Amino acid sequence: MEITFIGTGSGKASLKREHSSILISSKKFNLLIDAGDGISKAFLKSGIDFNSVDGIIFSHLHPDHYTGLAALIVQMKMYNRTEPLTIFVHEELLNVIKNFIINSYLFPERLGFKINYQPFAIKKLFSINEEVEVLADQNSHLTELTEYKNYSNISFACLSFLFKVGEKRIHYTGDIGGKDDLYLFKDMKTGILITETTHISFNEIFHAAEKNNPSKIILTHITEDDESKLNFDLEQLPEELKKKTIIATDGLKIKL
Repeated sequence: MEITFIGTGSGKASLKREHSSILISSKKFNLLIDAGDGISKAFLKSGIDFNSVDGIIFSHLHPDHYTGLAALIVQMKMYNRTEPLTIFVHEELLNVIKNFIINSYLFPERLGFKINYQPFAIKKLFSINEEVEVLADQNSHLTELTEYKNYSNISFACLSFLFKVGEKRIHYTGDIGGKDDLYLFKDMKTGILITETTHISFNEIFHAAEKNNPSKIILTHITEDDESKLNFDLEQLPEELKKKTIIATDGLKIKL
């Protein structure tokens, strides 16, 4: 099993880092997490075949996490995809994604492959395939926006994920709103913590890491302006924490 960091940047556009997206590759399934603006070009940079992706799961619908979906589907069509694509999406966001694809003029009759939709709910374990299971939970990243709930058909679903691959556990924070979101899966032993760094402080991340004790910590969703401070702070960590921490870069591959 392998994790590829296709993009490691924040929502702020950068020449150095593409918007955050990772690919979890198991023996029988390649799962893409998020597909923000520029995802197709990021695939080319990472040397990943567009049609190698079996499924896509979305954490939330900020533009840097989903607006590249239609362009990615276009690339799949242009590269003669025939295998089905499965889209895993929170049940409240299902129609948004479906309408986004249709309103991009990507009609099912013209694609050449089928898109299967698998909606999911929070706090309910669901299967990607026979190898991978996922538990999703709501985090607080969009909480401050709920004052705009009167807009029609709006959802504030924003998710962190716990991926279960055999005995391995991967906590993927997605975009979060505060330190409490780092403890959403505290009752389940996490092997790998993949956490964003834009909306949470370095100290809060490592305070949680000392309590949750993951075997590896990978920092992503990095704003270029903050990178030098991130490297400095990493050097100040106790040696034990420093050894198991990686600042992700685009194209990084981690074998599990």
